[in-house]
Amino acid sequence: MMTAGVASKRNKRVLLLEKNKDLGEKLKITGGGRCNITNAEYDTRKLLKYFGKAEQFLFSPFSQFGVKDTFTFFESKKLPLVTEARKRAFPKTQRAMDVFKTMRRFIDTKNITVLTNEPVKKILETDGAIVGIKTKKQTYTAKSYVIATGGVSHPETGSTGDGFKWLQNLGYKIQEPNPSIVPLRSNDKWVKDLSGTSLSFMKITFFVNGKKAFSKKGKLLFTHFGLSGPLILNSASEVADLLHEGGVTAEIDAFPDTDIGALEKRVLKIFDKNKNKDFRNVVGDIAPQGMGNTLIEFHIVPEVITKVHSISKDERKCLVRLMKGFPLSIEGLMGMDRAVVSCGGIQLEDVDTKTMRSKRHNNLFFVGDMLGINRPSGGYSLQLCWTTGHVAGENV
Repeated sequence: MMTAGVASKRNKRVLLLEKNKDLGEKLKITGGGRCNITNAEYDTRKLLKYFGKAEQFLFSPFSQFGVKDTFTFFESKKLPLVTEARKRAFPKTQRAMDVFKTMRRFIDTKNITVLTNEPVKKILETDGAIVGIKTKKQTYTAKSYVIATGGVSHPETGSTGDGFKWLQNLGYKIQEPNPSIVPLRSNDKWVKDLSGTSLSFMKITFFVNGKKAFSKKGKLLFTHFGLSGPLILNSASEVADLLHEGGVTAEIDAFPDTDIGALEKRVLKIFDKNKNKDFRNVVGDIAPQGMGNTLIEFHIVPEVITKVHSISKDERKCLVRLMKGFPLSIEGLMGMDRAVVSCGGIQLEDVDTKTMRSKRHNNLFFVGDMLGINRPSGGYSLQLCWTTGHVAGENV
């Protein structure tokens, strides 16, 4: 939609082919229905650090249309944005549907024809040039062709990797798609018992074969299948690498900004104040919000002991150590159906990122998730779409 609208402003006639019955199915559900439209990091060099190895390829397109341009684009169309924690920007209305409606209005012009329920079957090539797009109904021809089919996350929205298959048939090397921003599976009972509990600032440390690998801080969500939330989603690609090396476990530090000595003093103070109460009635005061029963489930304090004053020093220390490192096993990553973003795509060496043009086919362009670029959650994926879509629209 971004490419189509920008090209139309240049008086180009555009045909937009959509396999679904409506446009923007993934856009409508992004950000849990709120649409994390971009990340408000205005320093382009700092922003591109989050795109890993793609940083060097992206400086030119982001210099042409960056985060400030995204704010200007949407606000000029009467969709003001607000910036929340970790510089995540959302529409002020907090509705992804409003972002979709804005984009739909952007392409509501006589220069653009939208055909829905029109799945593409094949890209036609002759003598090193793209000469047509074949659908079930007919073959369409144009001067330029833009592949904007997205990756393979949320396949229920139509993102089933079609574009990758077409390009492989044309001889392009495609990095195999895998879920990269995706929840983690854990079968630990205590994790599943906390399903629906969200904790705002935790630290998780991952281990492979018992050896510490890496740590991250942030917000996490316990689910019926394991762990999700920004902290987990932004750890998934690294965890995927660890799973190839061996068994992966993790520890959750519920008080990352409090050292173990200070936490023990805090617990001791609460115990002294409530020494004649039942431990079950006090545990909620020492545990992270919603995790009181979890502390009990680990059976550090014997069931027969009910009064706080009966808890031994060693048992108290064990409780403190547990809160600094709740142990859990990681069984693996969830599948594409739960992935926010998948990695994989066309190798950037095959793309002139100044224009988003293929280096192999002069009249073929790639945008968004077609590109093999890893990035975290937090608005980076949609900004990549706005940027590459805009640049392609200026160059077709």
